[in-house]
Amino acid sequence: MQNDKKAIENILIKNRIYIAIIAIILIVLCIQNIYFIIPSIIIFTLIIIYTYWTDNKKTTEITQHIEELTFSIDSTAKNTLINSPFPLAIIETDGNIVWKSISFVNEFGNVDIKNILGNLAKEIKTHVENNDSKSIDMQIKIQKKDYKIIGECLKKKQKGRKKKIEYMVVLYFIDNTQELSINQKYEESKSCVGIISIDNYEETMKALTTEEKPQVLAKLEKSIYKWAEATNGIVIKSERDIYVFMFEQKYIDILKENKFDILDTVKEIKIEGPLQITLSIAISQDGHTNYEKYKTALATLDIALGRGGDQAVIRNEQKYNFFGGRSIEVEKRTKVKARMVAHALEDIIQESDNVMVMGHVNGDIDSIGSSIGIYKFAKTVGKTAKIVNNTYGSTLQDFMNEVKKQEEYKNIIINSTQSLSEITENTLLVIVDTNKRNYVEVPELLEKTNKIVVIDHHRRSTDYIENATLSFHEVYASSASELVTELLQYTTNETALTTFEAESLYGGIMVDTKNFTFKTGVRTFEAAAYLRKNNVDILKVKKWFQSDLESYNMIADVVKSAEIVKETIAVSIYDKEDENANLICAKSADELLTINNITTSFVLGIQKKKVCISGRSIGDINVQLILEKLGGGGHIGVAGAQITGVTLQEAKSILIKKIDEYFAEGTN
Repeated sequence: MQNDKKAIENILIKNRIYIAIIAIILIVLCIQNIYFIIPSIIIFTLIIIYTYWTDNKKTTEITQHIEELTFSIDSTAKNTLINSPFPLAIIETDGNIVWKSISFVNEFGNVDIKNILGNLAKEIKTHVENNDSKSIDMQIKIQKKDYKIIGECLKKKQKGRKKKIEYMVVLYFIDNTQELSINQKYEESKSCVGIISIDNYEETMKALTTEEKPQVLAKLEKSIYKWAEATNGIVIKSERDIYVFMFEQKYIDILKENKFDILDTVKEIKIEGPLQITLSIAISQDGHTNYEKYKTALATLDIALGRGGDQAVIRNEQKYNFFGGRSIEVEKRTKVKARMVAHALEDIIQESDNVMVMGHVNGDIDSIGSSIGIYKFAKTVGKTAKIVNNTYGSTLQDFMNEVKKQEEYKNIIINSTQSLSEITENTLLVIVDTNKRNYVEVPELLEKTNKIVVIDHHRRSTDYIENATLSFHEVYASSASELVTELLQYTTNETALTTFEAESLYGGIMVDTKNFTFKTGVRTFEAAAYLRKNNVDILKVKKWFQSDLESYNMIADVVKSAEIVKETIAVSIYDKEDENANLICAKSADELLTINNITTSFVLGIQKKKVCISGRSIGDINVQLILEKLGGGGHIGVAGAQITGVTLQEAKSILIKKIDEYFAEGTN
């Protein structure tokens, strides 16, 4: 319409220009000859009359054409809206239905559409108010059909005294039920790749007689193949203790619902002695090709094994779901891996410019002691090393004072600023007593070098350090100090530990085993015996960790106020905000386990406006699985977690709820 008006104006302008030119020509002729004056006036008058007549005629014709065209367009637009093949509705965001097309009425004649559009209007209004875009694009399910809704906010209007803004929206309902169904079938047909590993294959085979081995293996493989039948998948034995498992993604929910009952099935296979067969299962949905999924499944299997085995892990979009993991880790008697790691570590150290050793934040004696052990390892190989430490708990004050008295260690312990200035791309960074990226003393160091070694005994978390060049990760071990002590025994050149260095490592083992009463195995005592040869003063080591009377009284109050849940679980609260609350909680949890009939304990406290929880267990209850539900982690018998934004009582209620969930999952 606007363009047509401009066309008329252009015609009128051109005619005026022509008349002006004719007038100028006639004036020039009249100046040349006065006899042309009267004829010129007559001619000019006739031209003006003719021009006026033709202009009116053209304007009338164009106007009539515009009116006809406008009517045609309006009719077409109205017919298009009314007879739209897609259900169409015009609504206001206050819930008022302005208009519905014939297709809309036919599509939703048997549906309470008023209520549906009312809820939809509220959702659209929220969307428009929270976003700059006035376009609508969303999904909705009406009865058994899925609809894609697209539309545009056409206008605003103000209602009421408060001038409340409402919007009018034209909405198209496009039935994409079939499209979504096809997409779902496509997604469900994608393959999942799993890896099944027998955790304790070597130990089991050694415990069986020649006649029993084929029988047990036959029962085990029959159980695995039968379990895989439920998914119509295939299982291929790739190694003596490894099976590759492939199936369609649509069966993943069946495995989740059954909670990977194969884990319990294989435990029922009876063998002589205390051993029990357990499996670790890793299933990956991440990757564009089957090979990529296989690679990510291998990485996921490392997590399952790093958490102690006897569990299944599903990886999807780099997120992990865990099932099982209720068995105590089985100690491996062979030290072949320790010897291989020791020799590999020597080679890496020799190829590096220097060595830095780093533990976790708020370092304990195990973290610092194992760091000192690696420092000695590097020195034996012939390389300089530094220990990175910024923070440690108050209970380590006596030990750190002892460190400062050692002439050799005066310039060995450096802070974060010094470490960041001294590290190079060819520096070997050794992480001890943790495998979490965000729990190390200085996380920035992980990005400064490509040479990283991890030595840890905690169950592997999902945010573990993935790019380690070498990893000595044994969850059955009592402590990082135990693992480092084993490495020191296999250096090419004999390691000569000083009494202080041996006491530091011995202290790390003592603390994590609660004076050799918790999580100890044959190799724990062998490591301790090796250290005792270096004149370790046990009484001196014990004094490093003695509590003062005030702390002991606090612990006694916490123990006194404990509440018993599930008959054998003690839950208590340390209600004073204290920078050492985590230590009081940990010691209180340990103390609760000395009470008869208490097999598991949880103690909550406040530290730096966060609720910290310490969990301990000497029974069948896995405190790690419980505290993982709260974002924590640890071992089957020792774990911790931190919660923000809640009070102590709220955190206690949440914890008890997670304990109930743990038992519900175990009985399903």
